[in-house]
Amino acid sequence: MAKTIDLELTRAEVEVIELEARLRVVPMNDTQLSDALKAALAAKKERLAKLRTLHAAAGRQNRDAADGDAAKKPLPLHATRRAPLKRSVPQRPKAKSAK
Repeated sequence: MAKTIDLELTRAEVEVIELEARLRVVPMNDTQLSDALKAALAAKKERLAKLRTLHAAAGRQNRDAADGDAAKKPLPLHATRRAPLKRSVPQRPKAKSAK
């Protein structure tokens, strides 16, 4: 079964990530920008939730319409969501003490 990519859903996810990144670098004294970004982020997250439910419902219908054997197979690993990668601070090697 071919897996379709919902471009609208993907674009909405990217927009949410971009807004979250922009919100992290807002100057502390710019409350107007901060409030506007928070309102936009809330609206984008709401839209993203709706798109995800629509996408999941469409995917469920496609899986139910497939053969009985194919519908019982679990999704492959690359088709499932995974947790975001943890960022770590690179560590410098310890300096050797000169004696």
